[in-house]
Amino acid sequence: MSDELKAIEDALEIFGTVPTLDEMPRRNLADKGIAGPTAAHVIEEVHTPFNLAYLTFTTGSSAFQNIVGVTHAELPDRSAVAREIFGRLNLEGGAKMLVTYPPLVNVFSKQALEDSAVTWSHLKRSSRDALLLAACKEQPQVILGESSFLRASLEQADALGLRAQMPEGCVLLCAGTPLDEELIARAASFGYTVHDLYGCQEFGWLALDGRPLRDDISLVPSPRGDAWRELVVGGLPMGDSFVVSKVGHVCDREGEIITYRRARTYPEYEVVVTHTTASAADTIEKAARTILRIKSRVVKISPDLVTGAETTRLELVPGVVGGTADAAEKIVIEGPQATKLFEAMVQAQRDMSSHAKTDPAWVKGR
Repeated sequence: MSDELKAIEDALEIFGTVPTLDEMPRRNLADKGIAGPTAAHVIEEVHTPFNLAYLTFTTGSSAFQNIVGVTHAELPDRSAVAREIFGRLNLEGGAKMLVTYPPLVNVFSKQALEDSAVTWSHLKRSSRDALLLAACKEQPQVILGESSFLRASLEQADALGLRAQMPEGCVLLCAGTPLDEELIARAASFGYTVHDLYGCQEFGWLALDGRPLRDDISLVPSPRGDAWRELVVGGLPMGDSFVVSKVGHVCDREGEIITYRRARTYPEYEVVVTHTTASAADTIEKAARTILRIKSRVVKISPDLVTGAETTRLELVPGVVGGTADAAEKIVIEGPQATKLFEAMVQAQRDMSSHAKTDPAWVKGR
């Protein structure tokens, strides 16, 4: 090796400011609170940008899963939602929870559960036997999982004569799929209560037993008919429509959103930003691209966008093929409260622009 190359090598070792592979910060499954098994995933390391708090995936029940990015700006609201959930369950002082499907923790976020003083564990394997073993040994106060899986597990507990060894007064927190109503009677025979949790990886938990968990949730008319409403969180449509009824949710008669009676909205709403409190249109244009990329929601910018407005104003327009925004009926969502999640995404965009991490080996300029 020449003296010149040796000098470069020594300088890299002594003065190098860019990390080596071993020096890079890492975020593993345990760091995200999801260090449990599933039969539907492979564990893969990936280079995640610093501006994302963590990555997760949608469940992909009818199509390929979407990758989801959760930003740091969203975490305070996820923590507030977690506190609201466990407050409604009368577990404000903390709880011991058994998680049957690790990705459900990502809908909370690890930080949100820790902020609510919740400790949690995962199954050794994704199976009913593993659930029964963990429930009997660990005696959790809460079991989080898919309702049909929980119902089948309780039936198996009875068949195996394990009822007396199961935890007492457990809360079954059902999520991921529409509630299996047969679970309610089965759970009651064990002295358990059932709660129906609705949300998604993109936006977190949104409703418990038919009652909203956030103050920026709107229910707007749905193309599915008069009895249906589309759920919009912070100005961004979920793509899910629900029957809304004064009769109430089976788990809480005060809850009017019948989350176990849901269907995909068609055509889905697209969002058009007409007014923004931001001073520059460029910030909103970048935020719209970010929302498409990490939340899979279509946000368009009005050519007549008003910047520096007193409040944000969004219009929801059905995304009809061959139709135009002018011809479709618009639904207006106006801030500040009703657009809070949208504003969080705009703030995340500002944070990225002001604190972006770059790599000297990736130069986009010419």
